[in-house]
Amino acid sequence: MTDNQPSILTVQGISVSYGDETIIRDLSFSVAEGAVFVILGPNGAGKTTLLRALLGLIPYQGTVTWQTRNISYLPPQEFLQRQELPPLSIEEFFRFKTRDVDAVKRMFAEVGLDESLLQRPFGALSTGQFQRMLIAWALVNDPDVLLLDEPTAGIDVGGEETIYTLLNRYRQRKPLTILLVTHDLHVVWEYASVVLCLNRQQLCMGAPQEVLTPQQLQALYGTGVKYYEHHHR
Repeated sequence: MTDNQPSILTVQGISVSYGDETIIRDLSFSVAEGAVFVILGPNGAGKTTLLRALLGLIPYQGTVTWQTRNISYLPPQEFLQRQELPPLSIEEFFRFKTRDVDAVKRMFAEVGLDESLLQRPFGALSTGQFQRMLIAWALVNDPDVLLLDEPTAGIDVGGEETIYTLLNRYRQRKPLTILLVTHDLHVVWEYASVVLCLNRQQLCMGAPQEVLTPQQLQALYGTGVKYYEHHHR
């Protein structure tokens, strides 16, 4: 990605309120095509609310302009409780999105899943397999933009690294812009092009190595935050 890369998303003066409570206040930013744009902040900062507003799922004030309609979204884990899903096989679930079984099998191979899992019900998958299956679901139609909200919640560290590694490998082969909500600073250092520090309003934005200073992290999270910089890129 270069500095003159065109913007795939432009946000101007967005605010979101629930009743008398302001969740996001006067936020403006743009996302370059091909970026990994990370939204970082404490619980209650408005991160999930922001993603939902960008998708038009909740009312907001301000302007959101997308340069594509080919967008895929994985909501937070609490919205994806397996016990609340219908009693479908994985293959039946994918038919809601595509009838191209070969494309599904290719995507399963991309995320490291055996195609035999397509015949299994949701409850038969481990947590890591289930999360990989959801990544395959999100990518099977070759989106231009992928929005991820804490995609590795509930997965051990090895599983986290594998999921981010496979997403990064996918991006090296096909154009993809990622908007990612995470609490994980090592993921920010490793993969982010730009980080937006959010606590109901913008506290900082820029390349992580430029804006994630100890002082800025303390302002974002309060005291007790361990600061370290991950140098492996």
